[in-house]
Amino acid sequence: MVSVEHLGIEYSSRPILDDITFLINPRDRIALVGKNGAGKTTLLRLLAGVETPSSGRISKMGDITIGYLPQVMMHVDGKTLREDVMSVIARKNDSLENASLQDGASAYSLEAGISGEEARFIAEMDRTIIGLGFERKDFDRPCSEFSGGWRMRIELAKILLQHPDLLLLDEPTNHLDIESIQWLEEFLKTNGSALVLVSHDRAFLDNVTTRTIEITLGRIYDYNVPYTQFKVLRQERHEQQVRAYLNQQKMIQETEEFIERFRYKATKAVQVQSRIKQLEKLERLEVDIEDNSRLSLRFPPAPRSGDFPVIVEDLRKDFGEHMVFQNATFTIRRGEKVAFVGKNGEGKTTLVRCIMGQLDYMGTLKIGHNVKIGYFAQNQAALLDGELTVFQTIDNVAVGNIRTQIRNILGAFMFGGEASEKKVKVLSGGERSRLAMIRLLLDPCNLLILDEPTNHLDMQSKDVLKAALKEFNGTVICVSHDRDFLDGLVDKVYEFGGGKVKEHLGGIYDFLRSKRIDTLQELERKNDEAMRRKGDEAKGENSSAKLDYAAQKAAAAARRKKEKQIADIEAAIAKLEQEQQEMEMLLTDVAHQTSENFQRYEHIKHEMEQRLYEWEILSEE
Repeated sequence: MVSVEHLGIEYSSRPILDDITFLINPRDRIALVGKNGAGKTTLLRLLAGVETPSSGRISKMGDITIGYLPQVMMHVDGKTLREDVMSVIARKNDSLENASLQDGASAYSLEAGISGEEARFIAEMDRTIIGLGFERKDFDRPCSEFSGGWRMRIELAKILLQHPDLLLLDEPTNHLDIESIQWLEEFLKTNGSALVLVSHDRAFLDNVTTRTIEITLGRIYDYNVPYTQFKVLRQERHEQQVRAYLNQQKMIQETEEFIERFRYKATKAVQVQSRIKQLEKLERLEVDIEDNSRLSLRFPPAPRSGDFPVIVEDLRKDFGEHMVFQNATFTIRRGEKVAFVGKNGEGKTTLVRCIMGQLDYMGTLKIGHNVKIGYFAQNQAALLDGELTVFQTIDNVAVGNIRTQIRNILGAFMFGGEASEKKVKVLSGGERSRLAMIRLLLDPCNLLILDEPTNHLDMQSKDVLKAALKEFNGTVICVSHDRDFLDGLVDKVYEFGGGKVKEHLGGIYDFLRSKRIDTLQELERKNDEAMRRKGDEAKGENSSAKLDYAAQKAAAAARRKKEKQIADIEAAIAKLEQEQQEMEMLLTDVAHQTSENFQRYEHIKHEMEQRLYEWEILSEE
């Protein structure tokens, strides 16, 4: 489908990609991985046609369509959410009209085709927008009212609804919540488009991709396996490369020592010249040696706080007439590590800001004795002064003896040597996040509040941060959508949604399993409440089995009812299609082009749209 041949690109005479060759086949789902700055985004931009390579070429089969979601994009105001997304069907209608007219289709059949396409699109649009976390009440809101993260979701919806042959997605999960990420996973696995994906979400990569391409030192290594399997194979390859590299370095050193020792001995002149030519012809091996010894992070020991760092009772927060949450009641104990999860806009960051004293509220919120808070906000990296260097940024906040250790701290976060003299404005998103995290380290605290700390961090940095948090002896509140990061870190989850804050004991996957069970059993609970009450009254060990049987029976009955409704609608659609074809044939005759026939034809189209919409909703249920 897409052929990349001997591709190369360089910036300021520095090669980013060198002699890259690979194929993208239909239905490939490729994870593009590598360190920050390795060239992942650059390769996506080349595939999208946004940039031109310095050498080589990219060949595309036929008229394939490409949907590209960059990390940062310009947004155009002036439309509502519905109007902006509906602009996709306007373009599709233009394509359908051009193709149909070339095939000689009649105006009536063309109109019917567009109408049917539009009805199907509207149903799919609803499903997609809601799947990405919007609510129906958002459909008629101006796009300008949404934050940057929500605007990115709108662009993602528009791209997905076009069903391009090839999807190029650069960090699509950065602005999504856990439920939306899970919806997107299912969509990408089943929509049929080829996919090239850049993401630092390990769970997302494992659930979506089937092939992994690593970029390192300007070259690529292609593995026909998902990310976790790639890590195993990559480690084996890396160990082989390191051994070969070290053996070559040893040989070079011994050869250079021989040359230096016998350079001026006439009896060894021939041998010396032979060794010199040997070195000149030698193809030097390169290997991306990972220096993990310096990549370490340890939070300062936490001063002892009271037993209950945070106590919340009947807390409520409103913005104007909008109630964010109410009746929030919970207690966080000293040393606990908890997660705040839920859809964006449900109040996670709002509650964090209440704890920080940045917002007023109704109810009771107590911060425990001797609690000292360290806060990493979502926009923490953006708040750094771009004109300062990395060293100046840390030197300005460091006090006391810690100032003598600034170089060591920067080195631990991969800002050693010349990197410490870079200006903040030239740093990548991941580098800025690491720098903001260093600032947090300089002030000992016993309650860490981290709001989306892993956005823009590469996987290695996330692993280091997670390990440090697990060793931290204070209390942690982490707002995150990164399942892999939260797994094994938190032992309690607070779910935000529907104006409530609900406590779940256990880790993140315990919470997700319970959520999945709740979703599957929701229909049974509604349809069979009386039977469940009866089951609860049963005695002995058989009570739970009776309850499960009753729930399964109710679910099966509800499913049969839906299937019957779908079958009835499909029969009605088939009948309407037949009537539509008959009317189209009738209207080709000028003698039958009466107002009554046109009204009948419009009625059939309207009925068809309604039935298609009902079919989509029932099928989804």
